[in-house]
Amino acid sequence: MKRKGLKSLLLVFVLTTLAIALSACSGDKKAENSSQITIGIPQDLEDSLDPHKAVAAGTKEVLFNLFEGLVKPASDGSFIPAVASAYEETEGGRIYTFTLRDGVKFHDGSMVTAEDVKFSLDKCADASAGEPLVAAFSNIESITIEDEKTIVVTLKEADTEFLAYMTTAIIPASNEDPDTNPIGTGPYKYVSRSPQENFIVEKFDEYWGEPANIENVTFKICSNADSIVMDLEGGSIDMFARVTATQAEELSDQFDILEGTMNLVQALYLNNAETPFDDVKVRQALCYAIDPAEIMLMVSDGKGTELGSSMFPSFSKYYMEELNDTYNQDIEKAKELLKEAGYEDGFSFTITVPSNYQPHIDTAQVLVEEFKAIGVDAEIQLIEWDSWLSDVYQNRQFQSTVVGVDASNLTAAAMLQRFTSDSSKNFINFSNEDYDVAFDKAISSTDDKEKTEYYKECERILSEDAANVYIQDLPEFVALNKKYTGYEFYPLYVQDIAKLKLAE
Repeated sequence: MKRKGLKSLLLVFVLTTLAIALSACSGDKKAENSSQITIGIPQDLEDSLDPHKAVAAGTKEVLFNLFEGLVKPASDGSFIPAVASAYEETEGGRIYTFTLRDGVKFHDGSMVTAEDVKFSLDKCADASAGEPLVAAFSNIESITIEDEKTIVVTLKEADTEFLAYMTTAIIPASNEDPDTNPIGTGPYKYVSRSPQENFIVEKFDEYWGEPANIENVTFKICSNADSIVMDLEGGSIDMFARVTATQAEELSDQFDILEGTMNLVQALYLNNAETPFDDVKVRQALCYAIDPAEIMLMVSDGKGTELGSSMFPSFSKYYMEELNDTYNQDIEKAKELLKEAGYEDGFSFTITVPSNYQPHIDTAQVLVEEFKAIGVDAEIQLIEWDSWLSDVYQNRQFQSTVVGVDASNLTAAAMLQRFTSDSSKNFINFSNEDYDVAFDKAISSTDDKEKTEYYKECERILSEDAANVYIQDLPEFVALNKKYTGYEFYPLYVQDIAKLKLAE
């Protein structure tokens, strides 16, 4: 009996151990099959989680996955129906009629209604505090609900580019705190945010369109540019967009390096209201001092596209390659202009650069060396991203800065309106009456050829007036762990995570 009892005890122990082992294996398999990805981003989403208030391109590219407008951009640059299933443009672009899609839900489970759409558009058109949240909405005459499925937007003046602004996010009117509780209609929904650590989203199972492939996504804040390669190789992140060429070369073969363009205008942005940059001759001298080809060679192995004004090649209709020759490097010409401006012995100034963007830091370092040839001493000041947003962009307390400026949508107006004299986004304090006139004529014209010419006139003025020291549209190198595939480049500064999937 004792021996039999011992055998029974041993059998129970073996079976229990086996059950635990099988359970553990099952759990491991479940964890392995539960699709997730960790994506490194260079800065926290600090300005606002309200898509209507977000300013930073880095915030907008993440929120792209949570929010949609009546239409949304596709990777080929077109606009496709989203919250609206169809739209019609009449009276030469003065009236836009949208038919709402059936069955679209917000992330909180509520259905999207015509009232939510009107609320969202009215919110962005409200000019009671000054400029509307969406500047182009100042042209809206009325937003009316025709019936529960039909919204009509009537403009004061026809605008054939207005559809692009209908990418404005639709949010629920019932959300009392959109700044910290983002609720949209996109393929991913908000889970949590840990300041300076991460931003977590998960697949929205009731999404109206093609569902996301990966269940759980963590956007991890990687503000230290020097540790990105280590973070990728160590497995703490699976993807990082916009690694430098040097970082790409350092990565092992467990990563695919995908190459595209950043779709932005990188420049040495000058505060035109600050001495000595309030003198056009000084600004022109700096333009003559630099060699964009040398900068691209040093920063990205020669890859990138030289720019001569505030427009990049994705806007093929408006991009003017000939402006790249406005200021071919000419050291003697630069010195002559400085002498005429009263700076024969040169001057000193500060280049403020966000510390989390290595390509901009590298560019600034090359600029410092190039300016030495004309007797100008530039010093780099590295600051954190949130300080850059408040000090440089919002309060305009700076002399110069190296950053990239993108388009909030696929319109020339989005790139050029920021340099009009009264724009709240005109952080360089550029002021030119001819520019303002040309821009006003561009947006009011309904003739495409005429509109294009006025936009090009704006570009010429920015170039000839040396509003900034234009450099390039940077190449974009995306490091993606080979466990994943499906990444797509857009002609906008966005990251479409819904397209990513586990590699087979």
